[in-house]
Amino acid sequence: MSTAGLDEFLQARPRLFRIALRIAGDRHDAEELVQDVWVRWQRTDRSAVADPQAFLATVASRLAINLVQSARRRHETAVDPWLPDERAAAGPDPQVNAENQEAYARAVQLLTDRLSPAERATYVLREGFGYPYRQIAETLRIGTPNARQLVKRARNRLAQAV
Repeated sequence: MSTAGLDEFLQARPRLFRIALRIAGDRHDAEELVQDVWVRWQRTDRSAVADPQAFLATVASRLAINLVQSARRRHETAVDPWLPDERAAAGPDPQVNAENQEAYARAVQLLTDRLSPAERATYVLREGFGYPYRQIAETLRIGTPNARQLVKRARNRLAQAV
């Protein structure tokens, strides 16, 4: 590691942090991004870099954009702000929610136990999403009469199960 590379990075570091913070919106994420930029800067052939400051800023920007667009970040971000107790108390009954989840689990288990994969697919697309038979056939790459027949068989098998 050359001292010139370290000096260039240290000179750019405050700017890199500001770029990462502006894009990522979180100080912790911005600090991690700057550390990632340092790791990449160490691995880079600096003799091929015409403008180190521009290179470092570009790397920081791209890493920050990737973080914001990443699945991890999207799943960590809350959809709604935390609800106060009054609004939470007015929501659906937890017991009803648990009962619904159990009913859904039983329904899915019934579909899995009684229907073939092709019957399950056609039945869910038709009954669950209201797809027309033609669209089901195109999606599953089967003929329209075949799609109709698979849905009919699925309905019959499920009716026998009840």
